[in-house]
Amino acid sequence: MYYSLSEIFAIGIGPSSSHTVGPMKAANRFVRTIKENINKVEKVDVYLYGSLALTGIGHGTLNAVVYGLLGFEADKLDLTQNYIEKLKSSHELLLGGIKKIPFDMDKNFILEKSVFLKEHPNGMKIVAKDSNENIILEETYFSVGGGSIARQDEIGQKIERAPLNVPYQFSSFDELRKICKTNNMTISEVVLANECALQSKENTINYIKKIVEIMQDNIDKGINTEGVLPGSIKLQRRASSMYKSLQQRFENNFDDALYILDWVNLWAFAVAEENAAGGKIITAPTMGSAGIIPAVIRYYQRFAHKKAHYDLDADIVFITTAAAICCLYRTNASISGAEVGCQGEVGVACSMAAGALTAVMGGSINQIENAAEIGMEHNLGLTCDPIKGLVQIPCIERNAMAAIKAVNASRLAFRGTGEYKVSLDSIIKTMYETGLHLNSDYKETSLGGLAKNVAC
Repeated sequence: MYYSLSEIFAIGIGPSSSHTVGPMKAANRFVRTIKENINKVEKVDVYLYGSLALTGIGHGTLNAVVYGLLGFEADKLDLTQNYIEKLKSSHELLLGGIKKIPFDMDKNFILEKSVFLKEHPNGMKIVAKDSNENIILEETYFSVGGGSIARQDEIGQKIERAPLNVPYQFSSFDELRKICKTNNMTISEVVLANECALQSKENTINYIKKIVEIMQDNIDKGINTEGVLPGSIKLQRRASSMYKSLQQRFENNFDDALYILDWVNLWAFAVAEENAAGGKIITAPTMGSAGIIPAVIRYYQRFAHKKAHYDLDADIVFITTAAAICCLYRTNASISGAEVGCQGEVGVACSMAAGALTAVMGGSINQIENAAEIGMEHNLGLTCDPIKGLVQIPCIERNAMAAIKAVNASRLAFRGTGEYKVSLDSIIKTMYETGLHLNSDYKETSLGGLAKNVAC
């Protein structure tokens, strides 16, 4: 099943695609649905279930829902307006930007921490009532990963979803390989052809350019921002001090064979810290894994080809190849930490980055597959156990580790012959089975692992 670039690389507000981007979209959709009756609304209650309830406060879910109820979309939200602070002081919400209603975040949000809806761990229900407590609209949504949402009546349509009208549909890497060979095309060219069937080539290229610019802006902002990240952990930002240290070593001609790895770590840290701070981030494919692909792109630009500027052609190949790999995970597995653990977020991002890096380095289609497979194989079983429900520990360091893994996976594949025993299709199936068998304590609930055993 083909997923568009805009579905995979979406603009959103950190720190979590499943817990902020998805709920914000759901609330916004609810407001659009009720628009004709919005003046009748006097009360809105929001019920969060399962993972959204357990880690929603730390993940910024409540704030995100408020933004959606206000009628905002992520790429048009101005965070300098302090909407949450204004709401907390006034206890009033301008529903859809039209109707002012009373709203108390402590009362109108109901956290059902022990209730997991059967369809998906990330469930939420929004109920709008009139002055007589009559229900005007009640809808249940699920945040299914990467910022994508489904209403309750749509949740079972994961496999049966109506296919996009594109020339090249593929549901496995084997099918993708056959398309490439039959039409003498690269993976990147297949994705570009599909995207150009959905919108103009100019719009496609401009969107790729836009998301890469946001990724790189996140790096630049992250390495120049000091302070403490929001949340009860009071975690100190590290990217800025890492950057200063690396600059000093560079100026003093410090000799270190692993110097490049320090830069990759820095770039991943910078984006992951910006995400943790609630900045404007690109899902890649999720917010929790947003630092990996930007770090590997800058690695390619700065070191692999010794370029100090952005090569748009390389960016296009990278992003489109990564998108094709993500399509396979979304079709045959999941990119939701609440469903399959962090292997579905950081593991998928590592796989995408490894395959994409191999493509821009000139690797064959077999080498691209091999790199993507290696990237996931060594993230199998990765748990999602954020301390205090914050996308900080172990998430930030995990982005850096996976960025390094992606580079190494690419190098292993690129130096190989293109022959291997484990296919990407088989590793995706294995990842999904592994995720389904993980105990729910290790799937973005903050009930086990580090979240249970580390006191901060």
